[in-house]
Amino acid sequence: MTSVLPLGFEIGSMVVLVAILILDLALIIRRPHVPSMRESSLWVGFYVLLALIFAGIIFLLGDVQHGTEFLAGWLTEYSLSIDNLFVFVLILGAFKVPSAYQQRALMIGIVLALIFRGIFILAGAALIERFIWIFFIFGAWLVWTAWQQVKPGGHEDQGDSWLIRKVKQVLPFSDDYDGGKLRTVVDGKRMFTPFLLVLISLGATDLLFALDSIPAIFGITQSPFIVFTANVFALMGLRQLYFLLGGLLERLEYLKYGIAAILAFIGVKLILHALHENELPFINGGEHVNVPDISTMMSLGFIVLAMAVATIASVVKMRREAAKAGETLHLGANEKAHGE
Repeated sequence: MTSVLPLGFEIGSMVVLVAILILDLALIIRRPHVPSMRESSLWVGFYVLLALIFAGIIFLLGDVQHGTEFLAGWLTEYSLSIDNLFVFVLILGAFKVPSAYQQRALMIGIVLALIFRGIFILAGAALIERFIWIFFIFGAWLVWTAWQQVKPGGHEDQGDSWLIRKVKQVLPFSDDYDGGKLRTVVDGKRMFTPFLLVLISLGATDLLFALDSIPAIFGITQSPFIVFTANVFALMGLRQLYFLLGGLLERLEYLKYGIAAILAFIGVKLILHALHENELPFINGGEHVNVPDISTMMSLGFIVLAMAVATIASVVKMRREAAKAGETLHLGANEKAHGE
């Protein structure tokens, strides 16, 4: 696949972005702590601004098409990453991870997500290059995933998975954490801590979300560079966003509907694109099907609208419920809770 962007810019960008993530991980390992609201806000704002600046550079070095593809892809992956983060919240709560080490668990989870998505990006790009009909499968998968999002109990089953149960049967685990260590000594015996189970759960979740996120962004752009960078920017700042939002994620009731709408929209777009480029002999005799083409700008508008409506509707409902209960609605993390 050819690109209008300079090769030096693409290589340099990926090196710098990966270096930022590694530096972020190193800082967490060196000084594990619960970030304040101000610290979390500054980091989230910094990463969002960085993504917007990056989009501006693509507009300048490339063209409007590539710049719009990056923005649409980044927003799509960011919305899916927030959904991913919601599951992270459930996992960290279920395993009762100490607050001071939640950052480390989150960052490792984000790095694992980046690795899995990188693998799927390479595989997806290779498949698309050879088999355009793969878009039929991608599209159907996204529509199915959208339905899974909105059906009752979509995120509720967060007990011990089959994988966790099998790991517990094979390896010895202690009942308590030992800081952020994976192994500890209990009564003279070497054992693994629950922190390893947390990382396995986060990794399994990352793998499942990669199956959704990569087909979704390939429905917006077929540039591996834009797919990769949009995913990196979507994952940047997620751990700070976790502490910034606190329990708010669980109260954004309509967020899942916004994400489902985006997935279904892109799924339909992929199927239409596959029909437009059709080469399968049993569909229209192997000829292209004359169907509407959804532009990247239209996709960007739909993504922004879906997330805005879902977020605003959730906040309005929260305010109404708080007013009925005579409470004050706090949109953010609870500082006191974090300090405990």
